[in-house]
Amino acid sequence: MTRDDQKKTLKKVMKYIKKYRVRVVMSLIFAAVTVITTLYLPILTGNAVDLMVEKGKVDFAGLKPIVKTMLIVLAITGVAQWIMNICNNYITYHVVQDIRKDAMDRIQIVPLKYLDGHAAGDIVSRVIADVDQFADGLLMGFTQAFTGVMTIVGALVFMLQINVWITLVVILVTPLSFFVAGFIAKKSYTMFQMQSKERGAQTALIDEMIGNQRVVQAYGHEKRSLEQFDEINGRLEKYSLRATFFSSITNPATRFVNNLVYAGVGIVGAFFAIHGMLSVGRLTSFLSYANQYTKPFNEISGVVTEFQNAVVCAGRIFELIEEIPQPEDAKDAAVLTHVRGHVLAEHVDFSYMPQQNLITDFNLKVMPGQKIAVVGPTGCGKTTLINLLMRFYDVDGGCISVDGKDVREVTRESLRCAYGMVLQETWLKQGTIRENIVMGRENATPLFRTLSIML
Repeated sequence: MTRDDQKKTLKKVMKYIKKYRVRVVMSLIFAAVTVITTLYLPILTGNAVDLMVEKGKVDFAGLKPIVKTMLIVLAITGVAQWIMNICNNYITYHVVQDIRKDAMDRIQIVPLKYLDGHAAGDIVSRVIADVDQFADGLLMGFTQAFTGVMTIVGALVFMLQINVWITLVVILVTPLSFFVAGFIAKKSYTMFQMQSKERGAQTALIDEMIGNQRVVQAYGHEKRSLEQFDEINGRLEKYSLRATFFSSITNPATRFVNNLVYAGVGIVGAFFAIHGMLSVGRLTSFLSYANQYTKPFNEISGVVTEFQNAVVCAGRIFELIEEIPQPEDAKDAAVLTHVRGHVLAEHVDFSYMPQQNLITDFNLKVMPGQKIAVVGPTGCGKTTLINLLMRFYDVDGGCISVDGKDVREVTRESLRCAYGMVLQETWLKQGTIRENIVMGRENATPLFRTLSIML
């Protein structure tokens, strides 16, 4: 995924977030309240320290209102942070709900060709695992990115008010954090991209092996299946370890830079305090601000790493959501009613891949009430014929008609409702036996309904 692809993915995410702009604004407001109150505490702490200059000389009368104010500020901070987190969770999981819904809606309308060409496990991985990973990154972004940026800006403002020269020391060392975080983010992004891809491949293989274990054992394919799994599992392990390694060194690396900042502030601040240019309480406040200023860099660097993974996962799910759907029924498409069962295939040509011929000049005529058996070896086109009759695929040439109407000129729903199909594989969908029996015909006759209940 290129940088342009990342920007496009982020724009798509923002379209989903726009729907909840009120909650976003509320989150920003309470994030600002949290940051302001958090940054106000060091001032109160510094004032309290100045009232405790030395042993036996503590101004308890002056400390009392400061302590009360600190308790009030702490309470406001806690409430604001709680409401902010509620807003962030609401936004994140409603966005995830919308994305999953759009993904499932798209699965219902994509051509069967897409589902046949993609492993079911990979599609499941996109809708479940990738969306979960995206949710984690999005929630972390809302929770830490907003407050982190505000804290950095706010801490700088407060530090400049206390002492400009010491603030310059902090600012000069700051670019190191950006350099370290940016370097690691580039490395981790590629690894997360490969990790997501291999995780999808592994899910697809597991789903296929479990769903077809009888076939695997019947043909003695167990050893080869394990070899395939070990091969994919090995690649997943390699990319996961590398992604974890690069993401895990982000925090220690930025902490090292932050410690340099803290040490620089302590040394320069002590020099100013010794020469009477800064009180001990002010120095205490400044050290607290320096710590609050550098702390978000750790959090933001972690957010960047997690967000890289989230963008990769979002890109995979958007690929599914934006898949071209099957063409809609024509506006003037007819609705099949009172079907007699006269099926006619004339000079039909069809192939799944243009370069490989499958059906050429196929003709079939079935009269109402007539019984036709289509037999032949595997791969001769029996299932393909069913796909064409029910219009899961459209013919490349020729025509298939039912009761004299071209199947491309009638609605898919009415066409498929006119067929009765019994699959060779038995399956039951989630629900009662009755619901399975009347599936596709909810308006079944009372006799049929009675029979289904009796069964």
